[in-house]
Amino acid sequence: QVQLVESGGGLVQAGGSLRLSCAASGLTFSSITVGWFRQAPGKERDFVAAISWNGRFTYDADSVKGRFTISRDSAKNSVYLQMNSLKPEDTAVYYCAADYVGVIKTKSRDYKYWGQGTQVTVSS
Repeated sequence: QVQLVESGGGLVQAGGSLRLSCAASGLTFSSITVGWFRQAPGKERDFVAAISWNGRFTYDADSVKGRFTISRDSAKNSVYLQMNSLKPEDTAVYYCAADYVGVIKTKSRDYKYWGQGTQVTVSS
């Protein structure tokens, strides 16, 4: 059974930091590309960042470049999203997604497996 479990969300003041984790099970972790997406109330689900199956390639949305960093730890079957210099507009539910794709994908439709999401709230 495939499971992606996010954790690390919470309430933080603007300028603060959070580190999200995505623990994967039921998948061949070394073969999956993993992405982070976010969805604010009343808005579409947007791409945030992704990391290739081997960790060599990453891609960030323009809105988070220089502030967010995606990484992966094969020993823990986990992917992380370090979020620094948070802004109120970063407030959203953050989702981890994965699939067996050979290249980084930025569309939600390209990912088959999804976590339940974790809430991030940034106060001004």
